[in-house]
Amino acid sequence: MILLYKGVFGSFRLAVGLALLGSVVWQVSDRISVGLFRPFEYFAYFSIVSSILAGLVLTIGGLTLLQGKDEYERLHTWRLIATVSMIIVGVVYHWLLGDSAVDPRDIGYQWPVLPNLVIHTYAPIAIAIDYLISLRGYKPSWKKAWWVVVYPLTWLGLSIIRGLTDGWWPYWFINPNSEGGVIGMLTYVAIIAAAFIALGFVLVGARLASLKILADR
Repeated sequence: MILLYKGVFGSFRLAVGLALLGSVVWQVSDRISVGLFRPFEYFAYFSIVSSILAGLVLTIGGLTLLQGKDEYERLHTWRLIATVSMIIVGVVYHWLLGDSAVDPRDIGYQWPVLPNLVIHTYAPIAIAIDYLISLRGYKPSWKKAWWVVVYPLTWLGLSIIRGLTDGWWPYWFINPNSEGGVIGMLTYVAIIAAAFIALGFVLVGARLASLKILADR
């Protein structure tokens, strides 16, 4: 049973991880082919950085299980961070960014459909399901939920420093020069930070509750 579990979830994580990394490579290759690849902008987007992070974490996690090993504490913590980050990527994209105006430099360019769907829709769903139903292995503690906000706040700090330096912002809602001004930016930042923390606690709580139910059977 344990070998079957590791085989199924190891294969699933490896597949999702490679799909994410492959989607990034696909997008980069497509943009290079039409002369529209701007690396210092492309790799500044939270969705792209998070996809690479989640892709690496899931690939490593998948290979770990397929080798018959158990998921260790640090890897599980990174998987929690990746899970929360990708859920936020999916929600924010469909809530705030799906109908955003196209960069004037990209008018006429069409993103490849499949990698965009993988990054913003399919992968967030798959990663969330994997975290919630893969109940063998490491049992997280409540304090792990606080770690999920460190990564996005680090990204946010670097993005603001960059924006104030060269005037380019990856997302309109973190630009203090947008319609909402500094107050609007801080409001969105506070909401997103709170969402990260809340979601971290929800996922850890759901996992601990499921583990307790299994242990009581």
